[in-house]
Amino acid sequence: MNILVIGSGGREHTLCWALKKSRHTEELYAIPGNAGMARIASCVNIRLADFGAICAFARERKIDLVVIGPEVPLVGGLTDALSDAGVRVFGPTRKAAAIEGSKAFAKDLMRRYNIPTAPYRVFTDSAEAIKFAREQDGQVVIKADGLAAGKGVLLPESADDAAAAIQKVMVERAFGEAGSKILVEQCLAGEEVSVMAFADGRTYSMMIAARDHKRVFDADRGPNTGGMGAYAPTRIMDPEIMELVGSTVIGPAIDGMRQDGCPFTGCLYAGLMMTDDGPRVLEFNCRFGDPETQVVLPLLQSDLVEIMMSCIEGELDLEQVQWSDEIAVCVILASRGYPGKYDKGIPITGLDSVTDPDTYIFHAGTTLDEGQVVTSGGRVLGITGVAGSYERAVAKAYEAIDKVRFKGMQYRSDIGYKAGVDRKARTRSRGRMHYTRRRDY
Repeated sequence: MNILVIGSGGREHTLCWALKKSRHTEELYAIPGNAGMARIASCVNIRLADFGAICAFARERKIDLVVIGPEVPLVGGLTDALSDAGVRVFGPTRKAAAIEGSKAFAKDLMRRYNIPTAPYRVFTDSAEAIKFAREQDGQVVIKADGLAAGKGVLLPESADDAAAAIQKVMVERAFGEAGSKILVEQCLAGEEVSVMAFADGRTYSMMIAARDHKRVFDADRGPNTGGMGAYAPTRIMDPEIMELVGSTVIGPAIDGMRQDGCPFTGCLYAGLMMTDDGPRVLEFNCRFGDPETQVVLPLLQSDLVEIMMSCIEGELDLEQVQWSDEIAVCVILASRGYPGKYDKGIPITGLDSVTDPDTYIFHAGTTLDEGQVVTSGGRVLGITGVAGSYERAVAKAYEAIDKVRFKGMQYRSDIGYKAGVDRKARTRSRGRMHYTRRRDY
């Protein structure tokens, strides 16, 4: 099969890596790809917004399967455009992708189908939103309704912080039109968990649960990011709890969307807060999580192409998805300044010195400059270690980090601590930890 992956981040590199292992894969392409993806796929420089050019390329190269990674083209309707051109796609339609494209849409779906989530209100007027947040003493979460690259969720610590956050999103438009409407919802306490599921519009198969680390600094401090690291599986998600999440969250969402006339095919992501009262949905995404994909797919033992094709053909219930019982830990190496402003074009060295077969380097924000791999984004690399224990998986990731260099490299030193990993056993990489604690950007 000729397969095309859409996107250029760490998630898409991981998807290419997993698809390349399939016995069904003949030619692998990526639009636009990155320096890491270029090692295993033919990268084509087409803008993600140019649906016509993407469809023309897919027809010209006789693409048998397109896998769409990022949320923006999914929400924009790339699946619909490709399907109309006669190309098979793993990814939801534009109508179904609204589950991520609009948080208000997702919340309304949860309300209609009794999917557990936090109480909330939707606002289009900043003054009304601020008034409501102050009435809650600032114990709320502020969410831009639209897409904001994983950064549109603000966690104020006081009523004044909440008012400032609403001002930033709705008036100053820090996230553009995504902030023209916001959700103000109750702040939940517990442990966050990410659960993804393959879906064929009718049935689903849940993946191994993962734990993402959103805050930029150690000990969950600083602003939210697209994700600074992850590990899988999570110890709190035993089979009984996973079954509960399936029956109360994933299943009702799949059934509800089908009943609403927008069946979901692809990867459905549920961000959960595990509270004392059970799982509560923080958000739904219409695609693989990033960096969760970098720890989940390395544990997949089944053929990813076969799973995706069974989803497209509505036959997922016939597929037996198998998973490894090992542990995966991913640490993100980011540019200094992320999630704010950062420099690009900085040379990266040491990539070829990581030779452990159970340690993977997934490129996120990289490109080639006259043959040299250089930085091109905020999140630059994801280093994933796989082993039989949390301690060893964490150690593998940080041992590889010791070998990779680029100016201004920052990362968290505590990825995996939520799993109970001893900090002393995790890393010897203390020479560059000061970058994770800067407060001047």
